[in-house]
Formats: sequence, structure tokens, C-alpha cells
Amino acid sequence: MHTMISKISRNRLYPILGRTAAITFLAAAGTLGLHAQQSAGTAAPSPTLNLTTSLLAPLDLAAPTTNSNDVEYSSSVGGVETANAELFNLGAREDQPPPRRRYGRPNYNDSHTNSDGSPKYDFFGGGGFGLSSGGTHNYLSAAGWGLQLGGGRNFNKKFAVNLQFDYDHFGFQTNTLNNLLAIYDGPPIFATDQNGNPLSQLGGTSHVWSFTIDPKYTFYDSDKYGAYVVVGAGLYHKTANFTTPAIEEEETFFGPEEFEANATIDKYTSNAPGFNAGIGMTYKFSHFASQRLYAEARYVFVDNQSRAFSFGDANGNGFNVFPQNSAKTTYIPIKFGIQF
Repeated sequence: MHTMISKISRNRLYPILGRTAAITFLAAAGTLGLHAQQSAGTAAPSPTLNLTTSLLAPLDLAAPTTNSNDVEYSSSVGGVETANAELFNLGAREDQPPPRRRYGRPNYNDSHTNSDGSPKYDFFGGGGFGLSSGGTHNYLSAAGWGLQLGGGRNFNKKFAVNLQFDYDHFGFQTNTLNNLLAIYDGPPIFATDQNGNPLSQLGGTSHVWSFTIDPKYTFYDSDKYGAYVVVGAGLYHKTANFTTPAIEEEETFFGPEEFEANATIDKYTSNAPGFNAGIGMTYKFSHFASQRLYAEARYVFVDNQSRAFSFGDANGNGFNVFPQNSAKTTYIPIKFGIQF
């Protein structure tokens, strides 16, 4: 038992003795070095670090200092910013940030464009056909052809006012021409051709041209498609021209040549105010293009004043065997064209 305890004691004692010897050796080496420096006259006093003063002394961040050892923000730019911050007066109007801009719709207004981006001026042209309607269909052919030109002012994308010219051409119903042929060949007229023979054929055309002012309102408008309504009023000039075949002569380089042509034997005109109303659609070529194709249909009413049927006096004054030309006129022109 005593032997075992002795072994355990020795095992614990040897490490303790080893560490003690190492510490003693290092202390002795340090002491010898210090004495050697002092004896050579090169010893320097060791600095004393006062942790209480360095770590516990309060920092005065508000007071400026020139001591580079103090913990201060000594940048020149930072100093200017600090000064500006101290001088910033929240109550001064000139120091306030600019007010927030109010953003609205872009304004494109110039000499050619309205504020909403629409062009100020509108021009268009096209053609198509017309359909006689109502009582007009009793003497004019069912269908004819027509032309249209116009232009005006767009006040915005929705509303415009145009000045417009229209020309609509019609023929006559066959029964109308047959009835008139009997009147011309009979008494008291007894019309004859250039050879002195009674008329054998009768032809003719009728047309209406007009100048109107037409307000237009676009009620639907997308990137490509649009739809609008239009109304108008103005002057309408209506003409009926009756012809018969004739042989005419014309001078050419090779001498006189004869050709067959229609010679006018009777003509009627009538001027009256008229009105129109209709609807149209447009198709835009592209998102950035200003040109559009359009198609529209209108109803036209011409307020002609009726004149009585008459063979006139002995001098032919008041002759009127076609009172229909002065009758109220209605038709439906359908036009296709381009706006630019």
C-alpha cells in the first residue's frame, strides 16, 4: 500500500516540478538581460499605460480639437458637412427641398399637334358608290358612284370639324326615260333628231355635288381601330341631263371625222340646302402612323322645292317636263378612302 501511494505521488509531482523549473529559467534569463542593458547605458524607461485614463475618460464629440491622438472625425470634407448641418435652418424657405413634381398627361402641343398628341389638321379623300332611297329611287337608278374630298381642324382626338366636297353620280330608271321619250316625241314638243326624225332613244344622267360643314365625333379609338359619327349641312346642287345619240364632226390632222356622241336635248338644275348624318370606321396602318383607312355611310336629305309640270309659254319660258329634279332628294353615299 505504501509503495503504491509513493508511485502516485511521484507521478503528480514530476510535472509540477518541470513547469516550476521552466518559469524559474525564463525569469532568470529576463533579469540577466535587463542588467546587461542597464550596464551598457542603453536602457529606456518603459512607458506606463494608464488604462483608467485612456478607457474611462469621456469623449467630447461636440468640442473641436487639433490633437491627432484624440478620437475625432477630422476630415476636411466632414467638417464642411458638419458646419452645413449646424447652419441648416428648417424654417428657412430657401433651404427647403424642392416641391414634388406633379406628373400628368404629356403635352405635345405645337403648331401641328394638339396637347393630346392628335394632329391639328385633317385631310381625306376617297370614293365609292351611292344608293338612291325613298321617292328618289322611283326615278334615279338604284346605284351610282361618287367622290369625296375634305379637310379641317381636329380640336382633339375626339372632336373635329371638316369642310367637305362630295360628288355623287346616278343614272335614270328605264321607265323614267321611256315616259320622257313619249313626252318629247308627242305634242306639243315633237322633238326630232338631227336628221328630222322623231327621237328613237333617250339617255341621261343625274348628279349631286355639295359643299358641307361636317362636325365629327370619334367615340371609339384604339391603337388600330376607330369609330365615329358625323353630321353635316350645306349647299346641294342637283342636275338632270337628258341626251340623244347624234353624229358629230371633228376636224383632225387627216381632215374632218364623224363620230357618234350624246347630244343634250334637255337639262334641269336645282339648288337647295341639305343635311347628312352617318357613321364611319377607321383602320390605322401602324401604332406610329397618322394615316388611316376609312369607310363610312351617310344618309343625305336635300330639301328641294317642287316645281310644277309645264310645257311653258310660247317662248319656252317655264318649260318643265321633269319636275322630279326639283323634288326632295334622298340617297345613301358609301365612301372609302384615306385620312392623312
